[in-house]
Amino acid sequence: MTDRLSRARAAGVLAVLRAPSPESALEAADAIIRGGIPGIEVTYSTPDAPAVIRELIARHGDAAYIGAGTVTTPEQAAAAAEAGAEFLVSPGTLPALTRAMLDTGTVVMTGALTPTEVMSALELGVDVVKIFPASLGGPSYLGALRGPFPDAPLMPTGGVKPENVADWFAAGAVAVGAGGDLANSASITAGDWADLEARATRFAAALAAVRA
Repeated sequence: MTDRLSRARAAGVLAVLRAPSPESALEAADAIIRGGIPGIEVTYSTPDAPAVIRELIARHGDAAYIGAGTVTTPEQAAAAAEAGAEFLVSPGTLPALTRAMLDTGTVVMTGALTPTEVMSALELGVDVVKIFPASLGGPSYLGALRGPFPDAPLMPTGGVKPENVADWFAAGAVAVGAGGDLANSASITAGDWADLEARATRFAAALAAVRA
């Protein structure tokens, strides 16, 4: 694994954050970080995602690993990088978009599911292949991909829970992306920051157990 991935590996879990407003995104991210998960993927389904990224970096500095998710245009990639995003995540792998993401110099993670899609992402030079939706195949599918791609940095997203974090890492994940079971949309909408912090604490404990 390259030095470019040291921060992603250290974070271990990236919270996929979708919020209805910049203010709720900031509160949610703060709660998740308090709970022990420093990796925050601010998706572009969140209004004014670059401003949220910029503010989170100002608040947490190197103590958090902040990036942009659901990147679907070159303009979004450029805006997130300008805001200070350390990584960019796209749900798929489109050649022109991926090259634009790579041009920013940030860590690039693009989505794939099939072996052909994994090969396409690796050929373009992405840092991490996001296996999405990983819930379709589970940890056993990720393990099967390890056969033809033993050295590929794979990050499953979708279906990741505290109860199966160990299974994903045992199957060969470099990191995992966690959405609803961590950055829960109902809790964000309700402003239940204590619930989000508790969810993060459970994920952090599961990750610590993997690393023990």
